Amino acid sequence: MIADLKPYSAYRKTGLPWLGEVPEHWDLIPNRGLMRRRKVLVEERHTEYKLLSLTKQGVIVRDISSGKGKFSSDMGTSQEVRKGDLVFCLFDVPETPRTVGLSRYDGMITGAYTVFEWLGRGSVDYTELFYSAMDERKLLSPLYSGLRHTIPAERFLATKTPLPPPDEQAAIVRFLNWANGQLEKAIRAKRKVIALLNEQKQAIIHRAVTRGLDPSVPLKPSGIPWLGDIPEHWKQRRLKIIASNVTEQTSGMSEFDVYVALENVESWSGKVNPQRKQDDNLFTGQVKKFQKNDVLFGKLRPYLAKAFTASVTGVCVGEFFVLRTNSFLCPKFLEHILHTKAVIYVINSSTFGAKMPRVDWQFMGNLQIPLPPISEQIDIIQKIDLDTMPLHVAISRFEREIELLREYRTRLVADIVTGKLDVREAATMLPDETLPDLSDNDNVEALEDEPLDEEALV
Repeated sequence: MIADLKPYSAYRKTGLPWLGEVPEHWDLIPNRGLMRRRKVLVEERHTEYKLLSLTKQGVIVRDISSGKGKFSSDMGTSQEVRKGDLVFCLFDVPETPRTVGLSRYDGMITGAYTVFEWLGRGSVDYTELFYSAMDERKLLSPLYSGLRHTIPAERFLATKTPLPPPDEQAAIVRFLNWANGQLEKAIRAKRKVIALLNEQKQAIIHRAVTRGLDPSVPLKPSGIPWLGDIPEHWKQRRLKIIASNVTEQTSGMSEFDVYVALENVESWSGKVNPQRKQDDNLFTGQVKKFQKNDVLFGKLRPYLAKAFTASVTGVCVGEFFVLRTNSFLCPKFLEHILHTKAVIYVINSSTFGAKMPRVDWQFMGNLQIPLPPISEQIDIIQKIDLDTMPLHVAISRFEREIELLREYRTRLVADIVTGKLDVREAATMLPDETLPDLSDNDNVEALEDEPLDEEALV
């Protein structure tokens, strides 16, 4: 059905650099004719409101008790949001993962956002889709001002939005809801396969680092619940005996190759995408130094299992442990241990009840680690690499397929909301079906995108 979509028969120029042409019969309406800014501080009434957040999944209800994400220290400075309001983040637009969302809830949100009340002309769902499409490719750059790449609210209200006839807006929303649902089903199916492959990889790693490679070797009790029986000739040592916690800091990185923040490290896999020193504004204040073959482990929210072995010298945020192993422990062997679910469960249990889970060195340093002879550690590392390579390849293939589906979805939405493709006829032939629930947070780090900078108000 999507492949059969065709362009409209006639177009006209809009004069807007991010839009180009639209179908000839579409209107162009200044945003002040569609919405108006509203800012009502909740002040002492903040306990009466649900806390909302604008994330990659749109406007969601926050669970304050979970401890995940950032929270304002003064909830009274939050502003009221009503169901049907459009919420925009109009500062740091190029870096913000998502700058617009339609609230399906009554609640409150940080005052750094700009809240617009819908005036009832046309479809607010269509308008959200349109500005989401503009945001995906950051096409509104001509509206930016200043070093913070801010879009002043008055400038935004003076900007025009394309507006199809009401029945056509409804057709666009209906068609894109259906198309997004179909694509989301495909993405989730691939995610489930990735999860199964990761479980298989976990089992291989856990077995290797706790039992070794020889199934016939005699075992002995370790006395450690998560570890169970271990080969009779293995030792076990506290982490602080076989690795040091490096805390050396610096306020500059001119002599270093890379900078690593928590968001640069993928959970569980050890994949890291560090920022290079030529990047601007990498950090302010003190950061930790690390060397090649140091093992970095994220102490904040340890359940994310952000551990990797450094391949170069660099600096990192203070929320990492920098673990430097001695001659009895291979760095990669320690990384594998820190990627086993049993160990992560034990580490995370030490933070139980904390609003923002953070493991300390006193606990980490006393963690009991299985310690085979160094030659056996090397053999185990090589065997893990060999056995998990087909899984890595399969996971990478599925991740690439998901990326392509997302790129296709972004392109499809943009083409439809800007009138490049006509969905009027196709929308009439859609089946009636329940849309998948898109509200769950597949990316646990999405809540880190919450802006708290009150100075950004425009």
